[in-house]
Amino acid sequence: MPSDQERILARAAREVASGQIVNLGIGLPTRLFHYLPPDMEVLVHSENGVLGCQPLEPDAEPDLEMIDSGGAYIGTRPGASVFDSALSFAMIRRSRVDVTFMGAFEVDQQGNLANWKIPGKFSPGIGGAMELAQKVRRLVVLCSHNDKHGNAKILRQCRLPLTARHCVSTIITEKAVMNVTEAGLEVVDIAEGLDVASLRAATEAELIIDEHRLGRF
Repeated sequence: MPSDQERILARAAREVASGQIVNLGIGLPTRLFHYLPPDMEVLVHSENGVLGCQPLEPDAEPDLEMIDSGGAYIGTRPGASVFDSALSFAMIRRSRVDVTFMGAFEVDQQGNLANWKIPGKFSPGIGGAMELAQKVRRLVVLCSHNDKHGNAKILRQCRLPLTARHCVSTIITEKAVMNVTEAGLEVVDIAEGLDVASLRAATEAELIIDEHRLGRF
């Protein structure tokens, strides 16, 4: 049986289409590399200044200057390009990146995202998340449905400092896949073995659910 994170990543891979430029945020999203079909033609973008990232081969010698958003060593696919951070962020600001995958502390039914700061805890800064959230064509959040204390992370309204407003398109957790719509959060898929009542109980946000059209993952 897959772990919660494996379930999230396997489902997230279905949100990537051939030919896209894809950005993978810090944490869980960086592992999405390993869930994309090997024959899928995508270019993975790093705001550090690489287009055409791929996982470093297990026996490969790392290039100390080639890292992903989380600081892990990466490799490059044939045809990859390397450039400075100014050009990398110009790509983001001109909406040349098709989809970005990010983690979240909180996300709400209006598509607001909070993923950079918990009051009272050290944060190195908002980083590239604000730029990506505002300018990338589509933002998909990958996160656990509840925090380690069991509190909901999918809320009616975020309480933590926002990264950006009205920026999230889709939320994927181990429990459900939800699209942000003008009417609210529409559940399109629910985890195998989970019933609708349990999903609602684990979620603070109001959910729109058509059980006749609901998929499983």
